[in-house]
Amino acid sequence: MPDGDYQNPEIARGYADSLQKRLAGHPTSITLMEVCGTHTMSIYQHGIRDLLPPSLRLVSGPGCPVCVTPVSTLDRAIALAQQKDILIATFGDMVRVPGSASSLLREQALGAHIQIVYSPLDALALARRNPQKHIVFLGIGFETTAPTVAATLVKAQDEGMDNFSVLCAHKTMPAAMAALTAEANLTVDGYLCPAHVSTIIGADAYRFLAEERRIPCVITGFEPLDILQGINMALAQILENQPRVDIQYQRFVTPAGNRLAQALLAKVLEPCDAEWRGLGTIAGSGLRLREEFASFDAEKIWPVAIPPSQESPDCRCGDILKGLIRPGDCPLFARTCTPENPVGACMVSSEGTCAAAYRFGI
Repeated sequence: MPDGDYQNPEIARGYADSLQKRLAGHPTSITLMEVCGTHTMSIYQHGIRDLLPPSLRLVSGPGCPVCVTPVSTLDRAIALAQQKDILIATFGDMVRVPGSASSLLREQALGAHIQIVYSPLDALALARRNPQKHIVFLGIGFETTAPTVAATLVKAQDEGMDNFSVLCAHKTMPAAMAALTAEANLTVDGYLCPAHVSTIIGADAYRFLAEERRIPCVITGFEPLDILQGINMALAQILENQPRVDIQYQRFVTPAGNRLAQALLAKVLEPCDAEWRGLGTIAGSGLRLREEFASFDAEKIWPVAIPPSQESPDCRCGDILKGLIRPGDCPLFARTCTPENPVGACMVSSEGTCAAAYRFGI
């Protein structure tokens, strides 16, 4: 597809008409799930659901790294922020996510040292400029951001930095996608796989989902026509009963992925069990620092005590992240929970499903 054609309405209508024709008379409904926050935002922004036939349901999954970060991680970050010798460096979305009893933004207002940064290298630079402080970077994100943290830790180790560490809460997507296939109340007939993540891990990382779980997978880009073409490709697999991993986003994604980034991840981080908001603990779905980098592990350096974590009992973020309900089904949505006063993480992040639904009036 030539550059500049990715939002062509005539081509979009052609894809939509193709879906209508192929599902005419189809006896059952089909559910596809996108597991990328940028996909979620694009789907809402461009009204893609309105182009789909009634029997084709598109639901949003746990594709927002801020949203899936559990309250316990926020509570630990808040406890660290309350230590007088620590400066917390974090991406902007994290400061407004509520913990059990506070938030990083509230702690900042109370005098805690919290700095918004745009990369882990910015956090390392803070450590160089503030030798009297210990800088803790919040390592939040999927396989897309984890290599940047790994590279920063290699650099910190080479420089012998002793006032820099990472609270590592990185997560990996394939294990979570596999867990969702076992969700009792949700039937996922196919996945639109995350594009940015896939540039790192490659299409082969999802092959077990197609071969063992019999779930069609399509890695698609972010433009409206990328997504509509990806939906058509997923539907073809479903109707033909031939699950596989297709790459719609061929201009960036390969079967093998980025080998250099994968090697860097393997050098610094190793798989571990991880807690996801709404999904619970998923085996092998997280990343922790290897023993060779333990001196940069904030959780080991600063073993702060935190009470049992708790969320608002009325917040339905967990069910939204599993695709069981849509934002409007939550009793708090657009009422007590808004971008200005978020109750749940899905309303905070720019990639959150609730934030997308609120912004685009759906």
